[in-house]
Amino acid sequence: MSKTPKVLKEATFNPKVKIYWLFSVSVILAITLFGIPFLILWLLIGSLLTQRYLDNMSCVLTEKSLKVKKGLWVKVEKNIPLDQITDIGLVEGPIMRMFKLKQITVETAGQSSQGPLITLIGIVGTDEFRDSVLKQRDILIENLNAADDAPSGEEGVTELLSEIRDILKRLEHKKTL
Repeated sequence: MSKTPKVLKEATFNPKVKIYWLFSVSVILAITLFGIPFLILWLLIGSLLTQRYLDNMSCVLTEKSLKVKKGLWVKVEKNIPLDQITDIGLVEGPIMRMFKLKQITVETAGQSSQGPLITLIGIVGTDEFRDSVLKQRDILIENLNAADDAPSGEEGVTELLSEIRDILKRLEHKKTL
């Protein structure tokens, strides 16, 4: 029977992120000569696609992990243990600033790829969400370190020492034979 982890915080996403995605792709299409004919098509279907993508995004902070889901055609689900998180960065480009959006990047220990493990744009209260994740990570690491440093109990130590004494006595007895 698995215990369901306690949810500490669930990210909500700013609806302006859809406009940011629409605008960003539109700028790229407008800059390229061959993209101009696709610009109108993008504006027609882009709003539907961006809404569906936004509906599929979630980020949940639990006591021990950060659970991220996103994707439209290729769905990505990641469960990142908090004690493996090495850095959570914030990115705010010029277009993002226009829409008052920030991007969170999560990097972990033992990460095999270049760049961040996960990126999310448009979390409402980005700074506070990042601080909550880092605070919970620090609490978890403190608890893990305290558990490692704690003695296993006086009785257990006495029993272990008694066993070692008995083994040494047997070895000494065999040596004298």
